[in-house]
Amino acid sequence: MRLQEYSANGSSVAPEMENLGDDPTDATCEWLSLADLAHGSERVGGAVVRSAQARKILKTISRLGPYKSTVLIQGESGTGKELVARALHMRGPAPGGPFVTFNCSNLVESLAESQLFGHVRGAFTDAREDSLGYFRSANGGTLFLDEVGELPLHLQPKLLRVLDTHVIQPVGSARSYSVDIRLVAASNRDLRAMVKAGQFRDDLYYRLNAAAITVPPLRERREAIPAFVAHFIEHFNRLFGKDVKAVSRVAVDALCANDWPGNVRELGHAIESAVLMTESDRIDLDDLPFRYDDANPQVQSEAVEAVLQNGALNLEDEPNGAATNCARSSSRRCFQMAAWPYSLDGVIREASKLALVRALQATEGNCHRAAELLGVSRYTVYRMLNRFGLGEGRTYRTLRKSTANRA
Repeated sequence: MRLQEYSANGSSVAPEMENLGDDPTDATCEWLSLADLAHGSERVGGAVVRSAQARKILKTISRLGPYKSTVLIQGESGTGKELVARALHMRGPAPGGPFVTFNCSNLVESLAESQLFGHVRGAFTDAREDSLGYFRSANGGTLFLDEVGELPLHLQPKLLRVLDTHVIQPVGSARSYSVDIRLVAASNRDLRAMVKAGQFRDDLYYRLNAAAITVPPLRERREAIPAFVAHFIEHFNRLFGKDVKAVSRVAVDALCANDWPGNVRELGHAIESAVLMTESDRIDLDDLPFRYDDANPQVQSEAVEAVLQNGALNLEDEPNGAATNCARSSSRRCFQMAAWPYSLDGVIREASKLALVRALQATEGNCHRAAELLGVSRYTVYRMLNRFGLGEGRTYRTLRKSTANRA
């Protein structure tokens, strides 16, 4: 079985899927094994490499690795900047040396210099013994300064001097120490903008930015999400003693459609929750800590409002799922369903479908204009068309043809 491919916007681009296994209870559901999810990816250290962006980063790491140049890693929170720093360390000239991590947002203003450069006993109140500091602790290896944009302005010239001289002086000491380290810094803030705003020294920025790596957010590399899902399931299987073996296609679609503002870290938390919540060896949509259209609630709310106002929800009477013109319907019975009680999920799904079809009818099948009418991105329209089976690829010729015939 071959896992369907996902474009960078999260829409599927290969419709063929096969069922996993011979369990008759799964006859109406498509399941993907962990091997299917990980198809086309590779594990490099602790990183999952699947997208073109990740392979480009890996190539940059291979080029920079052998040298002790300072590297600045930029990207949103949760994108995996520390994994990139560790990869640089492992490919560096001293992979056996220490890898020391310090988050600059944890700096205590009054103790910042001591935390970085160390101090001697009696240097200040409560300094009861000597402290090496993070620079000397990383001697012979790599010091990773995360969130370097949080570094206080008064400390930035001292960091610049250490980078230039490789010499540090502990607080309260007359002695200086040479340090042999590679400094890797990371930030989720726009340091260039901070320089223009006077919040970050320009000379330090240029020194840190001698070599730069930008880690893109997960929403720009959605094709890698299935591989991350497999990776996290394997991890949490080991951690919790679980044996999750597969994920439903609709759950994978939902995961790939989500925008993940917390990036890979947020995805990991979602999979942890799903592994814990599932009562079987498989993860389905209901096991995920969000619903399919959480990222675009406006699609649902607008569609439901339109249905309540106009009164009909029968999408099966016309070819290709075309909607009945609700405005012309004289029936006061809104929903043509078999019997009560109505399924709320079913109502929302059909209302979303109706709103989508109406928008495409109004725009003669133009997905971009339909997206503007619905107040969503065109990629959301693509995903909805795939989900409801209303079109053929990005052009959706069937829907366009049926719309033209009615016009």
